[in-house]
Amino acid sequence: MRKLRALIVDDEPFARERVRRLLAADAEVEVVGECADGFAAVAAVREHTPDLLFLDVQMPGKDGFAVLDEIAGEHAPLVIFLTAYDNYAVRAFEACALDYLLKPFDEERFEKAIARAKAQLRRAEEADTPVASLLSAQEARGANMPLERVVVKTGGRIFFLKTAEVDWIEAYGNYVRLHVGQTSYLLREPISSLEAQVDSARFLRIHRSALVNIERIREMQPMFHGQYVVILHDGTRLTLSRRYRSKLQKSLGKAF
Repeated sequence: MRKLRALIVDDEPFARERVRRLLAADAEVEVVGECADGFAAVAAVREHTPDLLFLDVQMPGKDGFAVLDEIAGEHAPLVIFLTAYDNYAVRAFEACALDYLLKPFDEERFEKAIARAKAQLRRAEEADTPVASLLSAQEARGANMPLERVVVKTGGRIFFLKTAEVDWIEAYGNYVRLHVGQTSYLLREPISSLEAQVDSARFLRIHRSALVNIERIREMQPMFHGQYVVILHDGTRLTLSRRYRSKLQKSLGKAF
């Protein structure tokens, strides 16, 4: 594999120096430039066409997202966001960022991000296509694929939850509560919106306020007026309303 060409963009000299120092120890990476603001970053991307862009979010004049907007449709490098703020994580992954490093990050976390970048570049070379084309193809496929991961911020921490690990989803006003074992996470997303994104073969609406992972259903017990109690493997008891009964029957391929 050829060397991965990296561009570092951060308005803090110390932050740029640290990334440069970490990369210097990697013989498979070449730093092609550094920038301290968004305007210079756009020019540098066009000049150097890097494979990998280390991009700060908050910068003078033009922030990291504005940089990505301006270079969209041109050479599209892999992007690893660098920031001291955790509230941009969801937006970063919506922008198809490869990774999101929260300052101060340690060497091990940095190396994992670089490993992901190398793997992505290797796939592009094996497919004999530019990284930008590979990312576009992945994004196009992703648009038609069910949501596989949810980014949730809670207690000053960011959690990356695989949707397959979620037991059930509870409506909570304009939010949903994701139940994973004995833990729950609050996400600012209406349940109808999340229902449209998750795998419909796995998650089914059983009530106006509940989506359930059918892999977690242990048994169902009849109630009255066509309703059922849905009991999950952990003992959680939910209500299957008459309105959503036919959808569950169709999914299971069996009437009840």
